[in-house]
Amino acid sequence: MTIQPVRAFEPPYVMSVFTSVRTADDSGYPETLDRMNELVAANPGFLGYESAHTPGGLGITVGYFRDHESLGAWRRDLEHQAAMRQGRSDWYESYTLHIATVERSHGFVREDS
Repeated sequence: MTIQPVRAFEPPYVMSVFTSVRTADDSGYPETLDRMNELVAANPGFLGYESAHTPGGLGITVGYFRDHESLGAWRRDLEHQAAMRQGRSDWYESYTLHIATVERSHGFVREDS
């Protein structure tokens, strides 16, 4: 499997940057994460996401959406809201969410890779 970043989309589009530090409690987290991935993929304006974690425990997930309406629909999803509540009560020590409109985007892929 080749690891590549999410492709560059035609701007404008919206990105949400979720930076977090997790607690030691992992109970139910993997199953909820799988369900959230399934739900967000069903959103017609969802473009994709990237996620990375440092050895020290910092996690960064960047989600890409066609527009603010698509992101708003994701934010209002009832299962997502329940997962957010559980995240605050069980899974996260801290987090920050940044929302931005992307004005410029480009990418590069080496031809011989």
